[in-house]
Amino acid sequence: MAACNIKAIHVNCCAQRPSSVTSFEQFKNQLLSSFKPFIVDLQKVPSKLLVPHAIIKKTSLDLLHTLTDSVFQFIDHESFPSQSNFGPVEEIGEAIYINDVQGTIPSGFPEGVYIRNGPNPLFGGFKSTNSIFGRSSHIWVEGEGMLHTLYFKKESDGKWSVSYKNKHVETETLKMEKQRNTPSFLPAIEGDSPAILSAYLLNFLRFGTVNKLLSNTSVFEHSGKFYAAAENHLPQEIDIRTLNTLRNWNVNGSWNRPFTAHPKKVPGSGELVMMGVDAMKPFFEIGIISEDGSKLVHRADLKFERCSLCHDIGVTMRYNVILDFPLTIDIKRLVNGGPLIKYDKVDYARIGVMPRYGDADSVRWFQVEPCCVFHIINTYEDGDEVILWAFRAAESIIPGPDFGLNKFDWFSSRFKNECDTSFDSDDSFFSRAYEWRLNMKTGEVKERFLTGKSDSMDFPMINENFTGLKNKYGYAQIVDMDASSFAGMPKYGGLAKLYLEESTQQDYVKMEYHKFPTNTFCTGAAFVAKPGGIEEDDGWVITFVHDEHLNISRAIIVDAKNFTSEPVAIITLPSRVPYGFHGAFMSIML
Repeated sequence: MAACNIKAIHVNCCAQRPSSVTSFEQFKNQLLSSFKPFIVDLQKVPSKLLVPHAIIKKTSLDLLHTLTDSVFQFIDHESFPSQSNFGPVEEIGEAIYINDVQGTIPSGFPEGVYIRNGPNPLFGGFKSTNSIFGRSSHIWVEGEGMLHTLYFKKESDGKWSVSYKNKHVETETLKMEKQRNTPSFLPAIEGDSPAILSAYLLNFLRFGTVNKLLSNTSVFEHSGKFYAAAENHLPQEIDIRTLNTLRNWNVNGSWNRPFTAHPKKVPGSGELVMMGVDAMKPFFEIGIISEDGSKLVHRADLKFERCSLCHDIGVTMRYNVILDFPLTIDIKRLVNGGPLIKYDKVDYARIGVMPRYGDADSVRWFQVEPCCVFHIINTYEDGDEVILWAFRAAESIIPGPDFGLNKFDWFSSRFKNECDTSFDSDDSFFSRAYEWRLNMKTGEVKERFLTGKSDSMDFPMINENFTGLKNKYGYAQIVDMDASSFAGMPKYGGLAKLYLEESTQQDYVKMEYHKFPTNTFCTGAAFVAKPGGIEEDDGWVITFVHDEHLNISRAIIVDAKNFTSEPVAIITLPSRVPYGFHGAFMSIML
């Protein structure tokens, strides 16, 4: 990729606070004044005219849409060639069979589905809005969920049949926008406070929810059923063979709040531990779903004092492990002119360990150094200690810069290789594997880095048979800092295998690397355990990769035991696969 002056290229998606709106009271008055022409029109309707309720409702909704369309102007986010594979694709329809396979799919590879979720925004890409209330914009993790799948079926002659399919997760809000055939939901996370507050109100009045139901982050299985998930809503049950969206999963009506994208199965019992984070009290509730998925067997409000944007949760044989770190959602802060989402490195950070069916009073809290953690590698018990392995950084990649700062330059500068990557720096997204040892008997906390400054990494994977148990190996995607800085977006140029029980001379864990060719980046890597495997690393890592030079997407299969070797199979895909989030392999008969 040719070098260029990044500072000469910019995308300014964060507007300054509008001087015309200096208080929340003025915001309300301006919003009401925008309605006046339509209220006048309604008052002209004869009061004694008998109008069916359905017509009144439809007329009111049409007026709201007209108001919104006249006050808010949608603008496409500017993008650059280096960001091209973050852009959306169209659905391809029926599954396409693939003949272009280099190498050999191993005979011991299980039949099943490799599936990856990720944002695929409608109507060409992410949007901003301009209005009298200021500006608001999507952040880079938004966008309706799209599933990308590879189906692996072994035919009667022993040969593999491989097919590819993609499809949007058909949430209720996606259906609404498709029906209107135009951008409709106002961005309501990043931007000027009055613009976000008015977006909340108008989105709710028109669609019954303040934000889109994205369902764009992960895919998980429980009791033979499959779900697409994101933090801000219930999971959607998916037909894994057709990718049709079946229904919202509210656990037979017993769960009525957001649902984490990373629930964990309890070792031994098969129960599913999950959590729901909300901007309104109760801020954090934990739930446990029965092994058969039919009922909620436990629910507890952990009485958080703030809305921490928790993305992951841990389990051990006896405990649930809770993260309460200072990346927060605060509506009061928004009303007072601040950002809705903010990372505050001087605020407190703590890790909670609670008995499986405990409540707020039974949680043992451990104060730890403030940092930002999105993804847990694993948690387990070791004598009196609970061990937490995760990836941590000094700065949050979500939501982005504060008001008035140039978004492209802000992200680019924090991905630079020469950026300060010390623990207390607030200028870097450099993410390193880390260990917390929490002593349940003495209350002592021991913290240490597991990896050094040679590589930034995230999106961990393990052999899921070891979730909640002591394990030897972890896998991760490696950030290409130069390519990420150039694009102003995270790109992953390789994979890492962490030998968690083997240390180097620097007291970091031993690592092996699987690097991709130049200008090739991965997304949604997953560990595929070998059926009947004896060792923990008996299996493969599968991931989608995109060659930006040729604009070709592929899937590669890497032998976990021969990690540095060439992929055992390279599968060229019939459609571009944009960069996304989490992948999984579902071992099922097709």
